[in-house]
Amino acid sequence: MGKIVAIVIIVAVALGVVFWKFGWPYLTGASQPKEVTLTYWGLYDDEAIVKPLLDDYHLSHPNVRVNYVKQSLTNYRSRLQTQLQAGTGPDLFWTNNAWLPMMIYDSAPLPSSVMSLGDFSKTFYPAAKASLTNQNQIYGLPLEIDGLALYYNEDLLKGVNVSPPTSWTDFVNDAKKMTVPDQYGQIQTSGAAMGTATNVAHWSEIVAMLFMQQPSADLSKPDNSYGGDVLRFYTNFVTNPQDKTWDVTLPSSLQMFEQGRLAFYFGTAREATMIKQANPNLHFKVATVPVLPQSKQVSYADFWAVAVSNRSANQAAAWDFANYLTSPRAQQLLAQEKTQAGGFGQPYPRVDMAGLLASDPFLNPFVVQGPNYQSWYLNSDTQDAAINDEIVALYAKAVQSVLGGGNPQDSLHNISGDLTKTIDKYFHLGVTPVESNTIF
Repeated sequence: MGKIVAIVIIVAVALGVVFWKFGWPYLTGASQPKEVTLTYWGLYDDEAIVKPLLDDYHLSHPNVRVNYVKQSLTNYRSRLQTQLQAGTGPDLFWTNNAWLPMMIYDSAPLPSSVMSLGDFSKTFYPAAKASLTNQNQIYGLPLEIDGLALYYNEDLLKGVNVSPPTSWTDFVNDAKKMTVPDQYGQIQTSGAAMGTATNVAHWSEIVAMLFMQQPSADLSKPDNSYGGDVLRFYTNFVTNPQDKTWDVTLPSSLQMFEQGRLAFYFGTAREATMIKQANPNLHFKVATVPVLPQSKQVSYADFWAVAVSNRSANQAAAWDFANYLTSPRAQQLLAQEKTQAGGFGQPYPRVDMAGLLASDPFLNPFVVQGPNYQSWYLNSDTQDAAINDEIVALYAKAVQSVLGGGNPQDSLHNISGDLTKTIDKYFHLGVTPVESNTIF
């Protein structure tokens, strides 16, 4: 009798589950959540790093599956845009913070039900609002806060008993102390990689940062005495015998730093892992960038965000997942996976997470600079074949002109006409350009 009762109970429970899943929705008119599959394009992060985030999201959203596809940066922007416009692109994708002029008409605005502009401004750093919004619409959520910070070789600084400089005057003096030429005058150890448009990584971002720190200098209209002063200061590291620390014949600045032959290197947070892997024995740390006397702390922002295709059939689900990616839970989970893989995490994009990196000697400087990052269209490593590459090429002409003996202000004047044409080409359809001389 006991067995019969047990069987009856089991059958009743099973029938109840079947009724709840299939019969009850039919009688009440309710429906099961729609099964959704999203395609998510990213850069840099391997699938093994991202998969724990996808699994974590799926636990709370069992009807949503996300397929992550790691992309190559080569021709990424043009390849992405071609597929988006053909209707075969991803639902979500990485976009650079300086790509809004090209990507705005392929990107869906963030619904206010997910996040209002006011909440966006409170949650993320000012550079995110400046470069990812247009006419009160949000077109991307930042995955990090990144840009230039000052990497330094601890051993070289100890050798001359100096600390990471906070002013450009100290930076110049310290760099000269650590520059060591051979008997023929060729630089063997460099104090600072500055002055060229060829073998200095992030040279265009460095120039942009100097413009942003110089009152009355304007990247969009550079041909005045203030712009000339900036270009003169930058190229002096090559052209002025008194300040010379660098040369066009040297290897790339990143390679020199990895080899332990460069004291100061301006780089992004993403490069910390690359440097560590290239030379595990290198003793290096990161500091905030130097500033001009009586100038506010300003550095140049270059970071990645996640956006949603305006042709996606599942925009609501895509934005919900994008919002999850910027949540504290997902950000910490991603950092944990990166650390376990032998690298560094990412500087968190959220203001409310700044304290979590306060003791991190590599990432904290990027977060400290977070409120004062500015951005423009001189991001050198995005390979966008559009506004950034075109403006970088114009400024490269000006640098090369000065290295060839030209006057800095005249060199900037010679590119000004083409610079204006380039800016107008990308901003004639209602997209508001970021003001290059605005201090947040």
